[in-house]
Amino acid sequence: MVGATARDKIREYIRTDQSPTATIEFLGTVIGSSPAAPKVASFSSRGPNHLTAEILKPDVIAPGVNILAAWTGASGPTNLDIDPRRVEFNIISGTSMSCPHATGLAALLRKAHPDWSPAAIKSALMTTAYNFDDSGKNIKDLANGEEATPFINGAGHVDPNRALDPGLVYDIVSKDYVAFLCAIGYDSQRISVFVREPVSTNSCEQQVLASPGDLNYPSFSVVFQSDNNGMVKYQRAVKNVGSASDAVYEVKINAPNDVEVSLSPSKLVFSAQNQILSYEITFLSLGFGSPGLNSPRFGSIEWSDGTHRVRSPIAVRWHQESVKSV
Repeated sequence: MVGATARDKIREYIRTDQSPTATIEFLGTVIGSSPAAPKVASFSSRGPNHLTAEILKPDVIAPGVNILAAWTGASGPTNLDIDPRRVEFNIISGTSMSCPHATGLAALLRKAHPDWSPAAIKSALMTTAYNFDDSGKNIKDLANGEEATPFINGAGHVDPNRALDPGLVYDIVSKDYVAFLCAIGYDSQRISVFVREPVSTNSCEQQVLASPGDLNYPSFSVVFQSDNNGMVKYQRAVKNVGSASDAVYEVKINAPNDVEVSLSPSKLVFSAQNQILSYEITFLSLGFGSPGLNSPRFGSIEWSDGTHRVRSPIAVRWHQESVKSV
């Protein structure tokens, strides 16, 4: 397996040499410094979410480059019809490789916590993800060499060990998803496709979210526009899944530039396991409407009880209509 640069050199050599030859020589195992890892592959799926801007995407990143694994005997290693070779193992890259890694971690969490919902499992993976490489610096994006943002790596790189004990989870049940579909304009007929049963025409009157961003997601995506006057409020609820019934969590805010972030309450005092407490988070655009606010800003909040760190990324954008031209 070679990268694009080496591929181009090999092709050029084959094209220009009348008798091209190739030799693979094993020079032994080299031990020494390696480039910092992980990095986000240039082909990795990117945000923002163009369909529902209030939901941050991507969620997380997982291993997906040069993955060595068992290979089907039904096709060759290149997966081309003209390739007659058959191998037991292959090395490939892509989101199709990171997906089974994340799926395997979800299965691991399901085994460890059989009573957790899919949303709780996703929450555990997201709020415990890390954003620093093994050199201690922010994870880089191979597409441009810059530091990755939540629009590039979401909440960060999955961390299986920490995900087993996240402390808090943001849970979502079926009726919450129905309310979300109502909030983005789906009617009862379309919603029935998802819930696989008839839905009454007044179902959306009973399931109300003030905004799609009020879905109890483990991350925050904010769009300032003229109809909200530079202020956005979201509601969230967290469940205490840690071992301590009397856990007390306090929040640390890393506000995006040009944005003021506040939480009410800023301390969550639990008295039982699996207890659910709610909070409201407010985002206030500083200098709302100024022409300089034309690029995304990023930050995070982190709840901690001294043992667990429950981190949620923040991505903020300004709709062009809310930015005055000069």
